[in-house]
Amino acid sequence: MNQLPFDKPGRFYRGNLHTHSTRSDGKLSPAEVIAAYRDHGYDFLAITDHFLESYHFPIVDTREFRTSTFTTLLGAELHAPRIELGVNWHILAVGLPLDFAPTGEAETGPTLARRAADAGAFVGIAHPAWYGLTLADALSLDAAHAVEIFNQTCATYNDRGDSWYMEDMLLAQGHRLLAYAADDAHFSTRADYRAAWIQVRSESLDPDALLAAIKAGHFYSSQGPEIRDVRLDGERVQVTCSPAQSIFVAGRASAARYETGPGIARCEFPIGSFAGSYCRVTVVDAAGRRAWTNPIWLD
Repeated sequence: MNQLPFDKPGRFYRGNLHTHSTRSDGKLSPAEVIAAYRDHGYDFLAITDHFLESYHFPIVDTREFRTSTFTTLLGAELHAPRIELGVNWHILAVGLPLDFAPTGEAETGPTLARRAADAGAFVGIAHPAWYGLTLADALSLDAAHAVEIFNQTCATYNDRGDSWYMEDMLLAQGHRLLAYAADDAHFSTRADYRAAWIQVRSESLDPDALLAAIKAGHFYSSQGPEIRDVRLDGERVQVTCSPAQSIFVAGRASAARYETGPGIARCEFPIGSFAGSYCRVTVVDAAGRRAWTNPIWLD
């Protein structure tokens, strides 16, 4: 079940899975959004505008922007009634077909997510901390592949960018969900773009290959640091990364190991205390920026 990407064929490609344009509430046109990422070191992008009647249920066709060195994934941010706090769901769906049908009048968040997954999409529980998603809410979203564990726009909007709490609660109950970071860029006055991304290990930039690698968990998330290798070696986990201030391995409940010090780039941790459960790696650089692996299952 361990999908660590570091020894997989191919190379890492940098991309953002959650982005908005003028097709919903973003400030830049799709072409301008593409340029803002493509021209600054990104390899792929998903424009995921709000899939609402008020915006004419957009799935933005960005295929014309695909080249040999940059590609796009098609998707949307889906909405339907209703989480426990009484507001509509926010569900990321990347890899949707252009003819994905509008949300039905009787459709709920969980049924909409299932329909997206059945259509081939990677389904994410978007920014749960931002709008108070409960564990019961998340458990009902049984088609989800992943939790959006960091959202840059939420960090700048209401200081609720970090959603690892939800991922860890689901993991502790045995739900094997992936974890991804994203910008949720709207290109507002806030610093909401090119700040959080995923690095996907794939044999090519082909959209289908990228989507398959994402669904398989062959990626890590970052705000800046590089995770160069993570491997299990008997009773230890070995981490190699760009120069960091701290490296953490955390697991169920309070189980954790860490090493700290300027410029550390390699360390090993015993994993006996995590046995039968999971662990995950966090790398923190001197500026406080983080990178995170997906959960690593130890059973």
